Amino acid sequence: MQGLGAFAKMPHDDETREPIRVLHVVGRMDCAGLETWIVRVLQRLDLRRFQVDILVHALEPGAYDAEVSALGCRIFPCPYVSRPWIYAAEFKRILREQGPYDIVHSHVHFFSGYVLKLAQSAQVPYRIAHSHNDHGEVESQKSWLRQRYRQLMKYWVRQAATHGLATSTRAAVDLFGSAWVTNPKIQVIYCGLDLTPLEANVSPGAIRQAWNIPADAWVIGHVGRFEPQKNHRFLVEVAAIVMHQRPNTYLMLVGDGSLRSETERQAKALGIGDRVIFTGVQSDLPSLLLGAFDLFLFPSWHEGLGVALLEAQVAGLPCVISTAVPPEADLIPTLVKRLSLEQSSADWANALIAHAQGTPRQSVETTLALVRQSPFNMENSVPLLADLYARAAHV
Repeated sequence: MQGLGAFAKMPHDDETREPIRVLHVVGRMDCAGLETWIVRVLQRLDLRRFQVDILVHALEPGAYDAEVSALGCRIFPCPYVSRPWIYAAEFKRILREQGPYDIVHSHVHFFSGYVLKLAQSAQVPYRIAHSHNDHGEVESQKSWLRQRYRQLMKYWVRQAATHGLATSTRAAVDLFGSAWVTNPKIQVIYCGLDLTPLEANVSPGAIRQAWNIPADAWVIGHVGRFEPQKNHRFLVEVAAIVMHQRPNTYLMLVGDGSLRSETERQAKALGIGDRVIFTGVQSDLPSLLLGAFDLFLFPSWHEGLGVALLEAQVAGLPCVISTAVPPEADLIPTLVKRLSLEQSSADWANALIAHAQGTPRQSVETTLALVRQSPFNMENSVPLLADLYARAAHV
């Protein structure tokens, strides 16, 4: 991790000092990696020391809205991303009427350039661009107009951001460029894990019975939005080949998104529809990791880090992942097998079976002991973010 010495803790006096006011900017507070991380951060921040609001780019309520509101944080919709002049007026109105804010913390990747430029013009003193993904390979194949947009947004990030954060070194390069390592205002802070749910005692028999999974089934699991990044089409192809070789195999897909219906049709067309379980969004993911899955499959086209993959490793699962996933995600390397997406689905299926046969599941007691003292534990990473906020606001 780069530059953590910059986050040394500072003394503060909660009784006499006004709270530091922070506005997070996200797409919508749905059940995905970034949004889950924000909720877990809010649960751990001292909300007497920090007053946090969230601006979202949607009118529809998000899955976490009620939980965020219960923590005392307000949510402001600003859905006009495709109409930049209207967005600018509404964004500045929110800053003017709901602020003043000490910090705007933007999580919307390239669009953070516009967000922070507006925050700068509104004289918000501290402006954080936070990179949660690595789009490099995918973005390089898009139109010249998209390339110009990226260049402009990255330029505005350089001009308007007072601080930069990233979930991995690849995510840092994607938004801030390869020279980020020499820039003291840019740091990697890993999105930590909430380990408490993974400490629970789970009955695999009860979990599988609840999902109508035979007790002797071998379950390949995946967690992720049904969007192109997660590569569900390839994932289902791999699972279908495995099922032909191991007929007791099931596939459990956790999440939702625009490609879910297409993936359901694909599973039926391949003749495996009766062995593919679509769970939708699940609030109790650890119970599935601990009680349902036997192996975790993660063939993403790109990732900022891959929090679900980290959780799978803490659950002790053998994991087969793409080389596009950042190397920092190999939390417990003995559990992880990496493959190129240039290899065929048959290659992946064979490697998956071999990895499962040669990699015993680890006990959660063992994995938790490894992770508790690491920067991937939220109890260790949230204080770093709190101290950054305090340093940014000079308190």
